[in-house]
Amino acid sequence: MLVVGLSLGTAWAIRGQFGHEYGAAWAGGIGSLSVLLVAKRTDWYARVFAVTLAGAIGWGLGGLASYGIVVGYGRDTEFVNVFYGLIMLFVIGGLYGYVGGGLFGLALTDSATKPVKWHKLIVEMVVGGILFYFFLIEEFDWRMTPPRSEMWAVCFGAAVALTWYLVRHRQYSALRVAIFTGLGGGFGFAFGNFLQVLGNLTEIKFNFWNVMEYSLGFFGGLGMAYGTLTSEWESVETTQPKTQVWFPLLMVMLVIPYIVWQQSFETERLQDIFSKIGVATDSPITGSVQLVSIGMVLAMTGWCWVRFYQTKANPVSYSQNEVVGLFLGLWGLYILFSLFITGAFMSGYRIEQYLYIVNWLVVALLIGKTHPVFSPRLLAPKKWAINFGGLLVFLALLTFILIHSHGELKGSHKRFGAPPPVENPQ
Repeated sequence: MLVVGLSLGTAWAIRGQFGHEYGAAWAGGIGSLSVLLVAKRTDWYARVFAVTLAGAIGWGLGGLASYGIVVGYGRDTEFVNVFYGLIMLFVIGGLYGYVGGGLFGLALTDSATKPVKWHKLIVEMVVGGILFYFFLIEEFDWRMTPPRSEMWAVCFGAAVALTWYLVRHRQYSALRVAIFTGLGGGFGFAFGNFLQVLGNLTEIKFNFWNVMEYSLGFFGGLGMAYGTLTSEWESVETTQPKTQVWFPLLMVMLVIPYIVWQQSFETERLQDIFSKIGVATDSPITGSVQLVSIGMVLAMTGWCWVRFYQTKANPVSYSQNEVVGLFLGLWGLYILFSLFITGAFMSGYRIEQYLYIVNWLVVALLIGKTHPVFSPRLLAPKKWAINFGGLLVFLALLTFILIHSHGELKGSHKRFGAPPPVENPQ
């Protein structure tokens, strides 16, 4: 569980440099790969790209939600606003993990004998998202972050549709993974906001926003691993037809990284970042960073295409070492992207960037030494409801600590007791 937490936590912290759905998808794919490596099941290795893509899409969907103002609620001085902020961060982080863990778990059950009806699920989730947004936001006006985007309602509707699909088809193992991943992601986001506020009060020069992001991924990873290891999984085929490999391979290795590159490495943005560390706007460094970063994506894709597809017999299967290489390569590329986009490769002003490398090295040393123990457990909704009440009490305690730890802070917002800020939705 710790290995998965370190992997997804680091990847989610890196995601802070890129944001939105595409950054979250890359991080979610890395977390999904780490669970497969911890589980050490050859039948899951055979579908490594499909499972990774499912987890990436699920975690990426949560990137639709806006949470900037919600974080600001946690910086307020009134109990009602801070408590509301922590609970809403729990909801947003929970949606990240719930959909990500649910689609990941569902992909683990997909087999030739019991295929998942992905086309039906996609339609149901899209319709669920549209309906919930229409009624919750347009009709009932239940807004979480006015005047910002309320796309969390779309994510919530998609999560409800996913739940109904899992229950109807008795995919209880995938449901268990979804619940615990959502619990981890939600708690990690709320607790991370607590750490961020207290960290900023220390006036230590460190990116405590990144600490909050790391917390979401770390606890989400713990939940994802726990849900997987405490669920019952049937054995599936240890090989897969090559016709089912090429599409998820290209999506994971080429499409998602390319979108991250295309959306993040704009010339104007790089010039603005590099100017802060003394690089002239007309410096060739900007163009070099753009070319090298996209070159690495193409090189990684080419290596994977040859190693995992072209030279493989039909049907394909993969070894532990091959999946480890894939995992470390994809994660390492994400770290390099972060070093490039922040300018940390030529300046030490962003110290947290080098902690990503430390995490990568620690996981690289530990990943082969894990010994998974599967201990299936039943769904326990009554027990979960009681524990959720305890979680709310804990969040209230964190709220009490926060409101007595500081006065007015920059970037704080009020949800209640004052009119919302006037700005254009984004």
